[in-house]
Amino acid sequence: MCQLRGGVIAMAARTSDYACALILQENRILLGRRAPFRRAYPGCWDVIGGRVEAGETCAQALIRELDEEIGIVPTAPVFFRTLEDRLMSAQDPPRYHVHLVRHWQGVPHMRNHEHSHLEWFTLQQALDLANLPIAQYRALFSDAMSG
Repeated sequence: MCQLRGGVIAMAARTSDYACALILQENRILLGRRAPFRRAYPGCWDVIGGRVEAGETCAQALIRELDEEIGIVPTAPVFFRTLEDRLMSAQDPPRYHVHLVRHWQGVPHMRNHEHSHLEWFTLQQALDLANLPIAQYRALFSDAMSG
């Protein structure tokens, strides 16, 4: 489990939808280490993505977020799974709509302050990470890499 500020997640409980990318290439997964000042899950290795804004589709948010955060434009992303983060809120959990991204334009690099580091991991390395935001990521990674 990640270290949370003061032992609790410091985020207001509200329903939120997030467009997220599980970026895969040559049997590796690209993850970003959340910046240490982030309100939720600081310092954790996470998938890339962000909140779906009002008036946006999940697909539009995914394209916007990947460009803003790591400078790539996904080509033919495929919706994979929705995860609910019950650690954030058991009653009204954020929903992470995860897309598989195997092809894109551009070279992944940090474009803003959301993450402190980007790194490619083999499946086993990703599964062995102690600081993933939610435990459901392990099954997500395994299922995505086996399919």
